[in-house]
Amino acid sequence: MGNQMTEMLKGTLEGIVLAILARRSAYGYEITTWLRDRGFSDIAEGTIYALLVRIEQRGFVDVEKVPSEKGPPRKVYSINTKGREQLAEFWGTWDVLAERIDHLRDNDNPQNRGA
Repeated sequence: MGNQMTEMLKGTLEGIVLAILARRSAYGYEITTWLRDRGFSDIAEGTIYALLVRIEQRGFVDVEKVPSEKGPPRKVYSINTKGREQLAEFWGTWDVLAERIDHLRDNDNPQNRGA
């Protein structure tokens, strides 16, 4: 099941990260830690950083460099209006897809096929 979970996450991770940023601004390591604390233990930190670069390039987030006690300044990401629109589209697509998958699962159950 691990490999299948990883593959499914690849398609949804952008929406997940935008949903996290809709709650509050964060930097890459905070996002990775938040995900790991909630059971997404297989997500590599590098995956999150690459995704943050992509959503920054696509204009979904604003970035502020904040001084760090250790090392170079941190890039803190905040969702912006375009990102909120993308997140709304993600949730709309998620709802449609989840409904269709649930329908398939319900129809696949022999108890639901009638006698």
